[in-house]
Amino acid sequence: MSTANHNLSLYNPAEIPSAENFRFAVLVADWNKEITSALCDGAVKTLIECRAKKENIAILYVPGSFELSGGAAMIASSGNYDAVICLGCIIQGETRHFDFIAQAVAIGLTNISIQYNLPVIFGVLTTDNMFQASERAGGKLGNKGVEAALTAIRMIELKKQLR
Repeated sequence: MSTANHNLSLYNPAEIPSAENFRFAVLVADWNKEITSALCDGAVKTLIECRAKKENIAILYVPGSFELSGGAAMIASSGNYDAVICLGCIIQGETRHFDFIAQAVAIGLTNISIQYNLPVIFGVLTTDNMFQASERAGGKLGNKGVEAALTAIRMIELKKQLR
């Protein structure tokens, strides 16, 4: 299904578990900050709408998307959070750098999630241009930060159910 005309961030709050007792680390890449800041705003707003306490949401920063994996590993090893929401924006350029960074981040975050048995959420935009990124950071296609926050809540709840 094409996402060209769909806002992917619309959700029914009644279908989302309460985040009241969950602790979140929101890890944000500084690179493409105008986009990642919007993703962060969407994520935090959604967490609070889902009853997360402000004091249970830490916002932390890394220089770029490549550093999300290392930052997430540091956060995971602290044992202080129920989920790490990783937010970044990688925009295609003229070289293959985009491919290497996107793949490294995806694999890195997946490995950390498995290693620490912790929801580590991939809220990283991988777009062809800044316009596409803007459309996914609060534009007509919604805000990937909202989706990442909802994913974190649902994954924490799944882990809780399995205990």
